[in-house]
Amino acid sequence: MQDIVLLEAVHKVYKMGEVAVTALNGISLTVKKGEFVAIMGASGSGKSTLMNILGCLDSPSQGKYYLEEIEVSNFSKNELAEIRNRKLGFVFQNFNLLSRTTVLENIELPLIYGKQLSKPDTDRVHQIIRTLGLEEYQKHYPNQLSGGQQQRVAIARAIANNPTLLLADEPTGNLDSVTSTEVMKVLCDLNCNMGITILLVTHENDIARYARRVIILKDGKVLSDTPSKSSTTPASQALCETTS
Repeated sequence: MQDIVLLEAVHKVYKMGEVAVTALNGISLTVKKGEFVAIMGASGSGKSTLMNILGCLDSPSQGKYYLEEIEVSNFSKNELAEIRNRKLGFVFQNFNLLSRTTVLENIELPLIYGKQLSKPDTDRVHQIIRTLGLEEYQKHYPNQLSGGQQQRVAIARAIANNPTLLLADEPTGNLDSVTSTEVMKVLCDLNCNMGITILLVTHENDIARYARRVIILKDGKVLSDTPSKSSTTPASQALCETTS
């Protein structure tokens, strides 16, 4: 199975005046196509820094990052921006929707950067809208939606350009437990039925259990990298079926 992500001894060091702060300390890992991986760790463990590098928002101080077998470690800011637009989708805790833009326009946004919407693009957007149950909300504005509905719009926007990798940073952080479950079932459905590779950052064990693999960071290193505890249970094995 193809490697989507390959990190080789990645370090990230920030300079705080004359002090060097190590955020990542030699991380190596691989994520294959179709995986659903949760990244966990205490505050200061390196989760956010790792997500920024995986999302081509930052570059390693040392080491190599391959995305679909292309080394992007030394790409320029413009090259990284192009990679983000073509290959990556992002879902954030705060939704990051444009408040004066309709649901449909928010979802179309990644597709209109640098080009006109083609008919296949439009067809894909409408298929995503149907899949995520947003048909009746297309002309609504974000402030007319619940938190769960806004996150569905954010997920729809994130997959509109058919990304190689979907990065979800605490996607349930602003949601109640019931809505969090609904959002996680949406992500499971995208992983199971659309084959989207997902990397999820969370500090909640209840959320991490939806992933098939859990990576725990500590002090900028990989402390453990194991199958999710729930992946061995009948309920987890049936998860794809129950979310389809």
